[in-house]
Amino acid sequence: MNQPVQQLQPEITRRAKAGPDNFIPKEDYVSRDFARREAERLWPRTWQMACREEEIPGVGDYVTYDLLDESIIVVRTAPDRIAAYHNACQHRGRRLTEGCGHAARLHCRFHGWSWKLDGTIAHVVDRDNWDGSLKDEDIALPRVRVDSWGGWVFVCMSAETEPLLEFLAPLPEVFRNYPFEKMRYRWYKSTGIACNWKTALEAFDEGYHVQTTHTQLLPVHDDEAQAFAEGRHGSYQLAPGRISLGERSGRLAAQKVDYRHNVRDFILMLEQDLKASIPPHMAGLMDRLVDELPPEASLLDVLMKYGQIAYEAAGERGIPFPALTPEEIARAGADWHLFPNMVFLPAPDAMLAYRARPDRDDPERCIFEVYSLVLYPEGEEPPLERQYFADWKDHDAWGLILEQDFRNMTEVQRGMRSMGFNGSRTNPVQEKSVSNFHRALREFIGI
Repeated sequence: MNQPVQQLQPEITRRAKAGPDNFIPKEDYVSRDFARREAERLWPRTWQMACREEEIPGVGDYVTYDLLDESIIVVRTAPDRIAAYHNACQHRGRRLTEGCGHAARLHCRFHGWSWKLDGTIAHVVDRDNWDGSLKDEDIALPRVRVDSWGGWVFVCMSAETEPLLEFLAPLPEVFRNYPFEKMRYRWYKSTGIACNWKTALEAFDEGYHVQTTHTQLLPVHDDEAQAFAEGRHGSYQLAPGRISLGERSGRLAAQKVDYRHNVRDFILMLEQDLKASIPPHMAGLMDRLVDELPPEASLLDVLMKYGQIAYEAAGERGIPFPALTPEEIARAGADWHLFPNMVFLPAPDAMLAYRARPDRDDPERCIFEVYSLVLYPEGEEPPLERQYFADWKDHDAWGLILEQDFRNMTEVQRGMRSMGFNGSRTNPVQEKSVSNFHRALREFIGI
C-alpha cells in the first residue's frame, strides 16, 4: 500500500513550543492554520504602528493602515488630536479611503454618504427614504483605539488590550530621553517579499548572522552581541565590556587597528550603503577623526571625538541633539523588536526601522517596509517620498546590506518547505529575542 505523502500545510505543533529548548516549529511560518489564528487572535488584540505623526501634519490628513481583511483610517481631526476608524461605509461597506491624502469629509464613492472628521455622519443621500429610522449613532464610523509614542501613531482594535505605554514597556522608559518624536523621514520604501512576515522581521532581530552574511562589516564592526527578552519585546546589545562601532571583529586574525580609520570607514559605509543610522551631514566630517587625533588614539578616544563632532555639528545646524549618559546609550542597545511587527535600530540622532505585515492571501509572503529617520534642522526636513515595489528585486538601490538580508529571507522561507526541516533551533544567547518573540506570539494566539 502506498504511504501517504507528507502534507505541505502541516497542522500547528502544540507540544514543541518555542521556549527553553529554543525550538520553533516550522508550522509557525508556513501553516495557513497558524496564519488564521494570528488573524483571529494576534492582530486584533495588539497595538500596531500605523504611521508617523509627520505623515498627517494637517487637520484632514489621513493614512490608511491595511492589515489582512482589516483597514483603518488614521486621520488628524484637530491640531492636537488624531482619531482612527474602521474603514467601511456604514451603508454598504465600501472602503472610504486608500493610501494617504487629505479630506474635509470622509466620502463614500459608491452612493455618496459622507462623515465628518470626528466620525459622525455628515450626509446621507435621500435620507428621507428611511422615514426617520436611520439613527446618527447607528451609522457613525466605528472607532479604533489610537495613541502615540515617539512620533509613531499606534492603533489597536481591542478594548481589552492594556494602554499603549503599558503594552510598550520597557521601551518608553529606556528611550525617555531619545528624541524619536523629533526625527523625520529621510526615505521610506515598501516592498513585497516571498517570505512569512516573521521570517522578514527575524532577519533583523539578531546579530548572529553578521559573521556570515555581512562579512564586509567585520574589519570595522565587532559582531559579538547578546540578545535579551524584554517582556514581550526583545533587544540585542553589545557583549559586556565590548564596543561595536569601529572595533575589529574577534573572529578575524588579530592585527593592530587604527581606530580613527575604522570608525570613519564604518560611518562612511553606513552612509554610502544604507543612507541610514547617521545624519547625512556627518559623512562629510569624518576625516576630522583622522586629522585631529593621533594614530595611537584608543577606540574610546575616537568615539568620544565622534560624539563631540556630532554634538557641535548639530548645534551649528540648530538640530536638537539629545544629552544622553553612557548608561542610557548602553541600555538602548543596537536593535529592538517592538512586538509584534516592528524592529528599529536606535541612535541619538537617527534610526533605521522596519515593519512587516502579512500578505492577505499567502502566509509565505509579506509586505515589508524599511525607512530611515533623522534629526533635521527645523524647516529643512526633506519632503516625504514613499516608494513602493511589488517585489524587492524590482528595485536596485537597496544597498548591499539590505540585499544580503533580503536574499536570506527568501531562501530561509524556501528551505522551511523541505521535508527535511522541522523547525528553527535558535541560538540561546544571540537569538534569544527570536525565541522570546515566538513565546509571546504563541501566548497571544493561545497555543
